[in-house]
Amino acid sequence: MSTRTLPLLFINLGGEMLYILDQRLRAQNIPADKAKKVMNDIITTMFNKKFLEELFKPQELYSKKALRTVFDRLAHASIMRLNQASMDKLYDLMTMAFKYQVLLCSRPKDILLVSFNHMDAIKDFVKDTAGILSQVDETYLQLIEMYTPMSNGEFQLIRQTLLIFFQDMHIRVSIFLKDKVQNSNGRFVLPTSGPVPPGTQVPGLIRIFSCTGEELTRLQFSNGGNYTSALREGSFEIFGDRVTKLGTNMYSISRPVETHMSGTSKNSAQHTKVSAAPNPLAKEELNLLARLMGGLEVEKTGNTECGFRVNLFATDEEEEEAFISRPDELSYGIINIQATKDQQTNAELAKIMGEFTESEDQSPSSSSKGEDLLSMMDGL
Repeated sequence: MSTRTLPLLFINLGGEMLYILDQRLRAQNIPADKAKKVMNDIITTMFNKKFLEELFKPQELYSKKALRTVFDRLAHASIMRLNQASMDKLYDLMTMAFKYQVLLCSRPKDILLVSFNHMDAIKDFVKDTAGILSQVDETYLQLIEMYTPMSNGEFQLIRQTLLIFFQDMHIRVSIFLKDKVQNSNGRFVLPTSGPVPPGTQVPGLIRIFSCTGEELTRLQFSNGGNYTSALREGSFEIFGDRVTKLGTNMYSISRPVETHMSGTSKNSAQHTKVSAAPNPLAKEELNLLARLMGGLEVEKTGNTECGFRVNLFATDEEEEEAFISRPDELSYGIINIQATKDQQTNAELAKIMGEFTESEDQSPSSSSKGEDLLSMMDGL
């Protein structure tokens, strides 16, 4: 597995999350100033310098629960709140959209172009906020420096790592079903048409050469599809035409989006239960979460009028029904890094928590919060 997969997974899932939230904020007629604050706060948190330093370190992918925990924290980094069912639906939409994009990449390196499409959209969300924009541009440079020198083989390993991560996820999404790119069992339909990858030719011709390199004969065969010549290669620079539409906002045209548990997903409960067994990487995973979440600042709203709830369903009744009907084995089981109860019973931990609170009041820097959270985790 590739140890350079996590930054791409996070940025692409984060981009999809922002697309969905932007669409829902508009659909629920949230005031423009509050909607902008939500988007700015989430993007600021996403591109926190300390957070990204941890993210860009070479490391294996951890469990779906760990990643879901980070995005749950990220989605609540502002005044917006999501109920459990809406958070489940948000994460389902994010993951299925990116899974579809990875499957449709005509060559492994296109995953980077998909990432740049998400980054371009994120820049557009904060184009009027210079401070946040500089954070996003800095991440752009990190992506270019890390990924553009990689070989095709390394990108293939990243693509394979992503597909292994997504392989048991078969959530049906209404947009994909209506566009006939997803079957009723939640599996995607791959096209047998369209442009071939840059640097390749339309299949259908076999050329036979002699030992001296002279072409002897040509044979043609049916390729079983409707392929066309390759398009020009997309730009891997900060500014440029990515050519591919993968990773752009599929919610720009307003239409309802629903998710449904497929039969395949329900039958995969056994897979999910296996993950509950003792994991040799559990300590490392918790340490990773502690480091990552040290940079995730959740806004505490003292005045309840400041905050608001976003519903990813058409009505509250639908949201409640989705929460009740969702199988327990498909719940992501958020890992709560919470030490309130321990603070009451453990004097040493109470001391650490006191120091953590003091440092939070004195200095808002993410580095101190990350170090204190690591200390807190070591004491558990």
